[in-house]
Amino acid sequence: MNDQAAAAAASSAPTPGPPARHLPAGPAPLTAVSTAAERAHVPLLLVADPDAGLGHELVLALAAKGVETTVCTDGAQALLRTGALHPDLILISAGIPVVDAVTFVTAVRGSLSTPIILGVGAGDADRAVEALASGANLCVARPYRLPELLPLITGIRDDTAVTGTPVLTCGSIELDPTAHVVRVGGRIVAMPLREFELLHYLMLNADRVVDRRQIQHHVWRTDKVRTNTINVHIRRLREKLGDDPENPTIILTVRGIGYRLTRP
Repeated sequence: MNDQAAAAAASSAPTPGPPARHLPAGPAPLTAVSTAAERAHVPLLLVADPDAGLGHELVLALAAKGVETTVCTDGAQALLRTGALHPDLILISAGIPVVDAVTFVTAVRGSLSTPIILGVGAGDADRAVEALASGANLCVARPYRLPELLPLITGIRDDTAVTGTPVLTCGSIELDPTAHVVRVGGRIVAMPLREFELLHYLMLNADRVVDRRQIQHHVWRTDKVRTNTINVHIRRLREKLGDDPENPTIILTVRGIGYRLTRP
């Protein structure tokens, strides 16, 4: 190639651009997450669960209910994504790996008041107590049941936004409706949602008899609850409150009618 041809080729060559940026590899979220402006009226749920399949099932189920979901499979991912996205609600498994649930809750509570629901399975009682003491709002049974989970996801933001909701006290029992925390003798007691709601209703009606139909309506929000279901929840409540199941003195059975929670 002569000098003139070489010069022409050089002048027609594209100008080199800046070097390509290589983003660090990392786990991608299971769903595309909108910006805060784009989801102004769509709640964003962050699910932190080691079972990616379970998280994906929640994504599909909640999308049909108008809830946007992002899923992490360990606590480290969950912390990073919480800081980046500021979700409206967090659902975290008590057994989340890498950064455990208690450390996660403590870190989030250092800067955010985002409601945190703890998914609790068999053997998670101690971790649940620690997480609640660190600032988690409440516990739900894991594996999750959508009919139980959905009202929390759509309603807990309003519940936690309420200010001035009084803490209920009955003897050594304290129930904080806003924080979803129960203490007995100053000690936090882990309590699944339905037991918490049942105790809340009984405390609101302390020293009054509430019948089974009232309990079904206010706690289960249906009239199709088996009698044994209420009995089982009352028994579990008595155990957690330190009541004698054979000769109870806190939650009394009123034969043929229902129950009465007594003040000391």
